[in-house]
Amino acid sequence: MPVPDFVLPAALAQLLGKLPSTPPAWLLCRGLNQLAARGILPLEHELLAGRSFTIRVLDARLALHLRFERQAFVPCAALPAPDLQLSATLADFARLLLREEDPDTLFFHRRLQIEGDTELGLIVKNLLDSVDWHDTPLARFMTP
Repeated sequence: MPVPDFVLPAALAQLLGKLPSTPPAWLLCRGLNQLAARGILPLEHELLAGRSFTIRVLDARLALHLRFERQAFVPCAALPAPDLQLSATLADFARLLLREEDPDTLFFHRRLQIEGDTELGLIVKNLLDSVDWHDTPLARFMTP
């Protein structure tokens, strides 16, 4: 089932924007670390070590801040200048994760914004492209 084209309602976005970002950042880190531990997410530890990331969900007014330390993703405080910042709407992040759209298409249509270290951005893009999402719980939502 394809992800519908939607934008979160303004009232919900305003509420989400006021909530602390640490719990969702912790969930994201936990999920990424679990995928890595299961061999689904092939991390290049030496290339990610000490790097900082911000994931901005534009329509939710949510920014998740994380670092890669001691071979794991960990949530961190807001970063004035992360090494890499990825920004998109919730629907576009869902399309990316469910492989309905690839990162290049979203980027060239200006629906995925990538700021910061270009080389790190390519590493992360290639990392996402290498994941076999059929080995994850997301598989049941993926189109055949």
